[in-house]
Amino acid sequence: MMLTSRNAGRHGLTFLSVCLCASLFVVLPLAYPGAAQTPAEAPNHASSSASSLYRIAGTVVNSASGEPLRHATVAVLSEEDSHTIAAVESDGEGHFSLDHLPAAKYQLTASKRGYRTAFYDEHEDFNSAIVTGPGQETGNLTFRLIPGGVLKGVVTTDGGDPVEGAKVMLFLKSHTGKAGSRIGQADADSTDDTGAYEFDGLAAGDYLLAVKADPWYALHRSSSRAGRNAAGAAEIAGAADPAAALDVAYPVTYYDSTTDEGSASRISITGGGRQEVNINLHATPALHITVDTPRKQDGSIARAELRQTIFGNVVSAESAGFLDAMQTGTTEFTGVAPGHYELAQGDPPRIVEMDATTSLQVDPSLGAATVSVRGSLQNTAGTPVAGDGVVTLVSLDESRRQNPIQTLCFRGAFNFPSVPPGEWALSADSAGKQLPVGAVTVGNRTHMGNVIYVQDRAVSVTVSVSQGTTRLEGFAQRDNKGMPGVMVVLVPMDLAGIDGLVRRDQSDSDGSFSLRNVVPGRYTVVAIEDGWTLDWAEPKVIARYLPGGVAVTVSDNPGKLFMLPAPVPVQAR
Repeated sequence: MMLTSRNAGRHGLTFLSVCLCASLFVVLPLAYPGAAQTPAEAPNHASSSASSLYRIAGTVVNSASGEPLRHATVAVLSEEDSHTIAAVESDGEGHFSLDHLPAAKYQLTASKRGYRTAFYDEHEDFNSAIVTGPGQETGNLTFRLIPGGVLKGVVTTDGGDPVEGAKVMLFLKSHTGKAGSRIGQADADSTDDTGAYEFDGLAAGDYLLAVKADPWYALHRSSSRAGRNAAGAAEIAGAADPAAALDVAYPVTYYDSTTDEGSASRISITGGGRQEVNINLHATPALHITVDTPRKQDGSIARAELRQTIFGNVVSAESAGFLDAMQTGTTEFTGVAPGHYELAQGDPPRIVEMDATTSLQVDPSLGAATVSVRGSLQNTAGTPVAGDGVVTLVSLDESRRQNPIQTLCFRGAFNFPSVPPGEWALSADSAGKQLPVGAVTVGNRTHMGNVIYVQDRAVSVTVSVSQGTTRLEGFAQRDNKGMPGVMVVLVPMDLAGIDGLVRRDQSDSDGSFSLRNVVPGRYTVVAIEDGWTLDWAEPKVIARYLPGGVAVTVSDNPGKLFMLPAPVPVQAR
């Protein structure tokens, strides 16, 4: 897996080696007493020169063994524009020192071949920035780099021949803040002419592997046409159609060479570990799935779409053939490999989930009907959003990851003509800027957050959005001292709206944090040590920490910076 970019939350940067994408941050003009020295003079303090310049220094180590790493590249980046201010290589004992830095807040990155390029004290999509200034201890940092794992192998046929061009998909469980986890696709690779694939730079974790390929010799034809040809051949030569033997497909195959998704074996990758996983593919008769393709009221045809899913993720989609549908009113999907699929058919579309094991004609009445979702975006004053933009629906169904659905929004109005039943999170953007969603009104009922519930009838909604970026800043402290690396959570007073209103961050080296795109309302800010694997999005879980948090009311003043009236006490998990 080529890690040329990362999303690191509010510190999110994209880099080639150490060049990273932009993330804005406000540097607070705070004063701290005291001066500091170099690591050689006094390892626990940053040093300043007569011109009040400071130093960020420490040691780069292997996170798995604690061994110092030499020749690692360490860089500091500006918070304002992600410009690389300075970069050095660690010495033979892993030490690094970045000198002559003004008092400010910096991102710190490190990279070394064979290790995962990272930000300092990285957790999920967050990390801790380093704050330099009087009294700040920035001269004795320990930067732990995680060795990248490697997963490689060969894909072959039953006869041992290599399979070239096979799509090898890597899946990983991701923590969502709720009980359980979601399996998402982490990477993909294609096999070369020897059937080999390789993923490198992998984080430690439990992975799942799936391979999708087509036999190079396969020949797929319509079953009706094949039947006619076979009958003609039988009359002439007294033999079955020889092409039928070539109508084969490879089912999606999982490690350890099983075609049953539920029986897929997990592959454990440790930091720096190497695993070799070979997959064997077995060709089976291809399936034929026939569906009705009726005409719509405007005369066009309602083209069906067959989507293959793996661990709830859509990995491929095929639309119905146009000519066959126009001529016969039906469409046949040929060369279908056995597996799990979603079929969208009819007008309005109906969604059919099926485990395809045999060829079939799909009943047009099967499946759940999709419905329209239309509505308007309004600001908190109740007037429509003036500009145009994009509205997106993302499925919250843990068992089925549907692709996000997008539609354009004109003068605050939007319409999704076909949305499957389920829970959906709505987001809105205008002029390239996110519009935080505060509440959704359906009929006479309003609920906080951005979740829309779609059932068996059309939905009309009014979505309340904030048209400015409101930021909430403060400090996480323990024993009157700023505490870095802490998970900070902004929890809405109404826990029912936590999915859309919650905001998170990680405290920086001085304990400071910044929560962005905050929707006006009443909240509690909590700081939790080692809270990164906590089910923080579960109301019953996060409620335990609310009594130890700091209450705050954020008014509707777009673009305003809110400072917490008191430090947030750091709580143990």
